[in-house]
Amino acid sequence: MRFSYLFIPLAFALPNLASANTCEVAVSSNDSWAYDTKAISIPAECKEFTVNFSHNGQLSKEGLGHNWVLAKTADVNAIAQDGGTQGLENNFLPQNDARIIASTPIIGGGESASTTFKTSALDANESYTFFCSFPGHTFMMRGTVKVAQ
Repeated sequence: MRFSYLFIPLAFALPNLASANTCEVAVSSNDSWAYDTKAISIPAECKEFTVNFSHNGQLSKEGLGHNWVLAKTADVNAIAQDGGTQGLENNFLPQNDARIIASTPIIGGGESASTTFKTSALDANESYTFFCSFPGHTFMMRGTVKVAQ
């Protein structure tokens, strides 16, 4: 029994270590229409948050490119529709659109990109979605972003 008492302080310390945050997350995709991450939780203490996005596939951005775009959930479909005609050179996103909180460029296999945004742009009571704006990908490549309160 004495031995187990030594581990009690350690048991309380481990959750604190596990919840340590660097205010960034790595998200990836490959040559399929899916992200490896379905949900992102941003801790309340983060003033800025960075998403490091990588495409681990082999296909080019013209063939099967992906990006990471953040917007209010209610705006996602309209952004994707408006961006569909903007072309790859504009990352299939409407330019200077205030509805887009953050985004990476479209990348192909073996490439990576990052985006950093101020968390003050987010409301803990709002629903947010990240998605790929490449035409046709939006409905399958989605995830949620929540801001911790």
